[in-house]
Amino acid sequence: MAAATSHHTIVSIQSHRWNDKNSSMDKRAANVGLVSVASCCSGTRKLGLVCASGSTSSVIDPVRLLSNGKGDHTPKKSSESTLILIRHGESMWNEKNLFTGCVDVPLTPTGVEEAIEAGKRICNIPIDVIFTSAMIRSQMTAMLAMMQHRRKKVPIITHKESEQPHSWSQIYSEHTREQSVPVITAWQLNERMYGELQGLNKQETAERFGKEQVHEWRRSYDIPPPNGESLAMCADRAVTYFKDQVVPQLIAGKHVMVAAHANSLRSIIMHLDKLTSQEVISLELSTGIPMLYIFKEGEFIRRGSPAGPSEASVYAYTKNLAQYRQNLDSMVQ
Repeated sequence: MAAATSHHTIVSIQSHRWNDKNSSMDKRAANVGLVSVASCCSGTRKLGLVCASGSTSSVIDPVRLLSNGKGDHTPKKSSESTLILIRHGESMWNEKNLFTGCVDVPLTPTGVEEAIEAGKRICNIPIDVIFTSAMIRSQMTAMLAMMQHRRKKVPIITHKESEQPHSWSQIYSEHTREQSVPVITAWQLNERMYGELQGLNKQETAERFGKEQVHEWRRSYDIPPPNGESLAMCADRAVTYFKDQVVPQLIAGKHVMVAAHANSLRSIIMHLDKLTSQEVISLELSTGIPMLYIFKEGEFIRRGSPAGPSEASVYAYTKNLAQYRQNLDSMVQ
């Protein structure tokens, strides 16, 4: 597993504009800070994501009723929220070096450990709602990570595929609902569909078709493998879903975690950081490494990967994060 972002060398800092004309932000543009990192032994960049917010809001409604400390509750909209992006832990086909794509494969014991470690890194950062792909490896990662959170809220998968499962899964205790975190699954966040490569050994495929051809299928932006998706096709569905479903939660002040896959997350990062098609194909995401973004006044600001619960540096990024951790410290004492 790759080291945290803080263990890499910062090689470039750029400023980008973020403008989502399809969101409810009324075409409002915002500056996005981009920090690119590279390992000393590779030309590829490795990232980890997490977006943190300052409120301690819960998960139920777009605008949370926050306590003023006297037992009263007044509607309040957070001016800052967090986005955590996590690639799932190692899957059983990752371990076997097979093309996985949209085949629904669970985590290995190593993948379970990676998910638990990811959870420890974000255990002091607020999380109100979780988005995962429809695949078990991302859902396992999200659940295992949340089990490490000091707030001890219970992640609950929502079922809205039809009226009956949605109706049958209702929670009728307000207290229980407030101690829960909704988990929303979406096929749009699934891994890129690798077509006829799925289930094939990567090394054997390179020997059969040639390294250059396989590299083109895997790393080109707009060339799909046989009967599969290109990264551009994957980005079209993943980014559209992100803008339509995730961004409104952040605007409403919710703190969001997205547990997904290398290519769906790569697509979202491309959108957030305004990477070119050439830059994104060299972007590598390690399994089980969370990354943090702060979303404030329409801006996405990348903060890298939290180093761990015992290190305070990540919480100094905002007053709200520091206050949230302080509140957690007082709760568990």
